[in-house]
Parts: sequence; C-alpha cells; structure tokens
Amino acid sequence: MAESPLVSVVLPFYNAKSFIAEAVDSVLAQEFESWELLLVDDGATDGSTDIAKRYAEGLPTKVRYLEHDGHVNRGVSASRNLGIRNGSGAYVAFLDADDVWMPRKLRRQISLMASHPEVGFVYGLSEWWYSWSGEASDRGRDFVHRLGVPVTTPIDPPELLWRWVVTQDAAIPNPSNILVRRQVAESVGAFEESFVGNAYEDQAFLAKIAFAVPGLAADECWDRYRQHPGSSVATAERCGQAAAQRLFFLTWLAQYLEHHGWRQTPLWRRLAGQAWVYRHNRLGPLLAMSRSLPRLLLDHARAAGRKLTPAPILHAIRARRLGPGYSPPPGSVRFGHFRRQAPVSRQFGYDRGQPIDRYYIERFLGAHRADVKGRVLEVADDTYTRRFGGDRVTQGDVLDVDAGNASATIIASLERRQHGLEGAFDCVILTQTLQFIYDVPTALSTVHALLKPGGILLATVPGVSQISRYDMDRWGEYWRFTTRSSQRLCEEAFPGARISVAACGNVFSAAAFLYGLSSDELGQTELDYVDPDYEVVITIRVQKRGR
Repeated sequence: MAESPLVSVVLPFYNAKSFIAEAVDSVLAQEFESWELLLVDDGATDGSTDIAKRYAEGLPTKVRYLEHDGHVNRGVSASRNLGIRNGSGAYVAFLDADDVWMPRKLRRQISLMASHPEVGFVYGLSEWWYSWSGEASDRGRDFVHRLGVPVTTPIDPPELLWRWVVTQDAAIPNPSNILVRRQVAESVGAFEESFVGNAYEDQAFLAKIAFAVPGLAADECWDRYRQHPGSSVATAERCGQAAAQRLFFLTWLAQYLEHHGWRQTPLWRRLAGQAWVYRHNRLGPLLAMSRSLPRLLLDHARAAGRKLTPAPILHAIRARRLGPGYSPPPGSVRFGHFRRQAPVSRQFGYDRGQPIDRYYIERFLGAHRADVKGRVLEVADDTYTRRFGGDRVTQGDVLDVDAGNASATIIASLERRQHGLEGAFDCVILTQTLQFIYDVPTALSTVHALLKPGGILLATVPGVSQISRYDMDRWGEYWRFTTRSSQRLCEEAFPGARISVAACGNVFSAAAFLYGLSSDELGQTELDYVDPDYEVVITIRVQKRGR
C-alpha cells in the first residue's frame, strides 16, 4: 500500500483565544490522518499562546508551536511563510484561527490532487458562517457562493485570475479552503509580506499561483468561513480602508504581471484600468463599498426568502445551485420512487434500456477500441470483439466453461492453465467476469499467459452492484472490487506491465443502478460525474510487458 503524502497545515493566529481551539479540533477530526499542524504565533497577547502550546505539548508528533523572534507581531503573511518554511509535507494547507474545516476536506483534496497531477492547487466552496454567534438575527444567514467555474477540470492560467479579479464572476476561495503543492507555493515566493494589515494578502498569493500553474475547482463545501466584526475584511470596511487596500492590491498585481512580461496584455490593461479608477476617481471608495453592499443586501434578501419559501422548494433551489456539495438537513430529504423495499427492476435495467454498468463498460471499450486487434479472446460471446474491433480483428475466439455454448471456440476455465494457447492472443476482453471466479489471482495469471508480449487486457469488474441471482445459483458470485484491489491483483499477476485502473460512477448512478434503472433514464452529466467513494464499475487496462 502506497504511503499517504504528508500535508503541512499552517495555522497562524493573533489574539484568537475565542476561536483557536475549535480550529485545531477541526484538524484533529480530519478523515485523512497524514498531516502535521504548525501553529504560528503572530505575537498574541490574549492567552491563545497558552492554548497553542498545550496542543503542541499534548501531541508532539503531530503539532508544533512556532513564533517570530521576540514574539513580535509581523502579520499573517509572514506568519504563514514561517509555517511553510518549517513544514516538511509535499502539500501545504492553510487554516485561519477563526475558521473550521469539514472532516472530509483533506481526504477529498488529496484524492483530487492524486487524480490530477498536472494541477498545482485545488479549492472548493466555503460556507459563509454567521450562525456560529447563536444570535437570532444570524439564524438563516449562512450561505455558500456559486462556484462559477467548471468543476474537476484543470483550469489553465490565467483563466482563474481573470475570473477572480477582473470579471469577479467566480467565487475566490479563502485561504482556509485551498490545498497547494509545496513546490508551487515556494516557486512563487509564498505570501507577500508587504501586505501587512491588508485584507488582500490571501488574494495576492492566490493570484500568483493561479498565474503560474493550472488549478482545480470542486463543487464541494470544505470549510466554514466565520463572519465576525474582528476579521480583517470587516475591520477594513469599518475603518474606511477598503478602497485603499483594493488599490494597493491592484497596483501590486499589475506590477507583478508587468515583471513577468505581461505588460499590455488584456489582463494587465484591465487591472491597470481598475487601479486608475481607484487612484483618480472619487467613485473609488464607492466601488470598494459596492463589493460588500450587494452581499449585505443579498444576505437580508436570502434571510427573508428562507422564512417565506416552503422547505421542499428551498431545498430544491439549494440543491440545484450547489450541486453535489449540498447536504440537506435531516428530515428534508424526499425519497420519491426510491422509497421502496423492492427494486424498480431486477434485470439490471435491461428491460428499461441500456444498463448503467454497460454504459460505463462500453464507454471504456470505445475509448480503447484501437487495442482490440489481431487475435482477440472474449468470454461467453464475441459481441464486443466484433463491435469494437471490426476489421482490425484477424481471429476472434470465445471462451466459456459451458460446453453447451454454441458460440464458444474454447471450452475451459480461467482457473486452470490453458496449455497450447500460451502467448496466442493480442487482446483479451474480460468484462464483468472475475466476480464469478473464486480464484481471481489464478484467473489473471492465466490471462497473462494467454497474452502475447505487449498484448492488452481490457477488463471491467463490479464495485457497487446487485447480485446476479442466475449466476449465483448456477456457479457462484464471489466478489466485489475496488480500484485498489484491482490495481494490486494486476500488479501481482502482470509483473512489469503498464496498468491503468479507474472508477466510474457516483452516488446517484450507484443508487439508480441498484434500483434497476437504465442509463437512458439518467442524464449524461449524472452518469459521467465521478465520485471516488462510489465505484460502480472499475475499468482495467493492462499491457503485458514485451520481450
């Protein structure tokens, strides 16, 4: 089993006695356990230092306490940079002392980063958290912004920078939400320490990484962004510094782009134009205020709307807006036609259209149709050999243990060595078969022997599926698989081979498949969305090592 990568969690704090314990506890509650927590003291004077030290003393292998020389206050950027320098993880995550993480945050982010090695950072949605106060006036004010960008698709530079800063039509994450590769954070110079007391210090860092590397956005809520009058944003607005801080940020960003050779580009011109407005126009302060005023008005409108809108409609609206990241409260879920003990169909959906598992199987084979060539072996019949191989197939064989199968050219079991057929096949198609074979390692070793050097195995196995009663009663159904078990089985049976294992499905397609619905009853986006925690079908491509 591969060792999980280490995440360095950097938590800076200054006079956060009221919140820091809750923030630290949300790290301790993470479902992903390979992390180190660096508590960076920015010169606190309110007792939060003692709280941080107690955590470090109680968990010395997981938590470390850091401070600046002389216990001075240097600002949040310098504090985050101190944490980055002292961390040793391949990834860096940040958590402000007044925010909290959802338990799944690191697990989901690491999974997405592992699936997309080309991206430098990943982020999702934050819940704007008002109700923490317990005040009646704050109830119902919590909300989650619309993400505004494609999900789980790498976004190349500088698209995110344009959407976050120029058009401002996409939610910009707060630092408690992102996960970034350490080498990316270090390569861009980490946080700008010149932004002392400036609420845009996090946006400066985000701008640098979005300009440098592709990012990935997920439509999932991973943290609670606490709203309170002591926050840097609230303080800037209350003190009338919002416009000046925005101007400082825009000027800095335009100069940053110019330094990197982007002067006179559309992005640079738009940023320089915005900076000019703030610098020379009396409307600058109003423009800065306009960034918060619509949000305040919308907050009040949302609160009023929640009180007047019937609960089922309200939850439907939230589900549509937030997508997979929305979790309705207990008692509000409507089960509809799924509220039944018997499935809609016991025929895997065949009697209603194309089965959902077959949608995934045929999409996989279609993507690898070029591998179906030469002499091809398939189990039970040659439907997929003919459909996806066509004229590239010189000979098609069918293997079955049932001598009554008129289509079979080879009557045999994969659990026994097939002498005389070693190295005979260019391709073996093995879809939804291994679950009916008790000795799976031997079956895969037999396939290895049947393939020529460089030959291809195209296989699929079930993850989430009902039992095939016909096959169970006839010869047995023994297994369900995961991507991890499939990978390990293939590695042991095909030493030195090129192996690619992937999962298809999500919670909705899994539930629909279990109830016997067909793929024709689901939309393509509902079928194609992949949630790694709901593996309906696992696809496997193995290329045997050549001579």
